[in-house]
Amino acid sequence: MADDHSDPRATGRIRSDIAHNARVWNYWLGGKDNYLVDREVGDRITGLYPSIGEVARADRAFLGRVVRHLTADLGVRQFLDIGTGLPTVDNTHEVAQRIAPESRIVYVDNDPIVLAHARALLTGSAEGATEYIDADAHDPDGILAAVEPTLDLGQPVAVIMLGILNFVLDTDDAGAIVRKLLAAVPSGSYLVLTHPTLELGGDGNAEAMRFWNENATPPITARGRADIESFVAGLELLEPGIVSCARWRPDPRRDDGAAEVAQFGAVARKP
Repeated sequence: MADDHSDPRATGRIRSDIAHNARVWNYWLGGKDNYLVDREVGDRITGLYPSIGEVARADRAFLGRVVRHLTADLGVRQFLDIGTGLPTVDNTHEVAQRIAPESRIVYVDNDPIVLAHARALLTGSAEGATEYIDADAHDPDGILAAVEPTLDLGQPVAVIMLGILNFVLDTDDAGAIVRKLLAAVPSGSYLVLTHPTLELGGDGNAEAMRFWNENATPPITARGRADIESFVAGLELLEPGIVSCARWRPDPRRDDGAAEVAQFGAVARKP
């Protein structure tokens, strides 16, 4: 496992004896920041649910498309990326600052292996700002207290929550987190989310999730369209609405025909 960007603050918290989501996801994306236990669990999940690698790649491609659209077409210059995961190609700050170097990005994660690699995320443009917060998505008040002065909460912010609400097992709690975050940002801000579901096909998905919850951490849950609709209630959904993340405005040059994956994606504007 590579650790060129190791941070001593995290070394005491990293466990190599149990699979962890950030590292398994990194494995599915072809990365090297994972342990044997992550690869073993990742392979078992793939055996149960063969399209999981496609889900991971579609989720990552969705992030790039959304950030490009928000930055280039909608003029967003501030991003709060909660549940960052391990750095890979085209992280949020790289996509945004390539278009608008003055863009400001705050990453949030409480995974110790992500913290250990945080320096890789903190290399941004001189004109903008890139910061990392060691915080838990279950604590939106703590997140909001820490984002300033990097972000100006008086100006529009894109709140990005890709594959993170599925780790908040109670749906009411997940909705309350979203509402707390959106209440703190002004009109013209955006919510960007993806979430696994059992409603878009994928034989073995439910069994794979059961295996994950018995053998890895943190535990995960799937949700249906009605739950996602509740998260974006009161917001203005951008077209095409709540769809498989692979089919949210696919780019035919990049997205391989946009085959549907069992992962909802949505982008919504705060009016």
